[in-house]
Amino acid sequence: MVSVSDLYQSYGTIEAVRGVSFEVARGEVFGLLGPNGAGKTTILETIEGMLPIDRGTVAVDGIDVAREPERVRRLIGISLQKTTFFERLTLSELLRLFADLYATSVRVDRLLERVGLAEQGARQVKTLSGGQQQRFAIAVALVNDPPLLFLDEPTTGLDPKARRSLWDLVQFLRLEGRSVVLTTHYMEEAQQLCDRVAILDDGRIIALDTPKRLIDGLLASGFHKDVTVQAADLEDVFLQMTGKQLREA
Repeated sequence: MVSVSDLYQSYGTIEAVRGVSFEVARGEVFGLLGPNGAGKTTILETIEGMLPIDRGTVAVDGIDVAREPERVRRLIGISLQKTTFFERLTLSELLRLFADLYATSVRVDRLLERVGLAEQGARQVKTLSGGQQQRFAIAVALVNDPPLLFLDEPTTGLDPKARRSLWDLVQFLRLEGRSVVLTTHYMEEAQQLCDRVAILDDGRIIALDTPKRLIDGLLASGFHKDVTVQAADLEDVFLQMTGKQLREA
């Protein structure tokens, strides 16, 4: 679904991406991990057709991003860490607005149901909780029924229940056959959701594999934690005591 080959991107004299290559399969959840400034956002914006390519090739579903960025944009959906909507419009009105921008039709009720907001269509975005806003942003990203989604740190700032709800939604999107590229600073999230991850540092991919193989490789090198890992942690306590289901009120 995505092919990135020998990609280089610079901002003036700063080389942000240095020879990055990877592929994302259809129906795969692929994670881009790395510290701030590692090049994750630059890579995403390049695939999305937001940045001109300095060197290398990028293709989405066989379409060259540099040559036909508009065709690519019709195949993708994007959900940012923070998205601003018209605050006085309801969720239903906003979905219809974005459908009009794509010159397509959308079943608003079904789309809201898919992201767990079936009863919220008449509400304004500003009245939603953080987790609800993130799920609505994904609903907007799905308006054009894209086969490829980009999720940029989708659970940052969410409480444990809202975060787990987003995890369930991402897994559902994969079951629908969509490809998902996500960035996250939560390693547990990447391990739970991603079929494969690329670890970036200083503009280069320093590791690319399944989470299990990366962990097994580290253990095979003789690594061991200094602190004993318990079978449960405080987040497990929180979820067990408060319930795992989101309260929409």
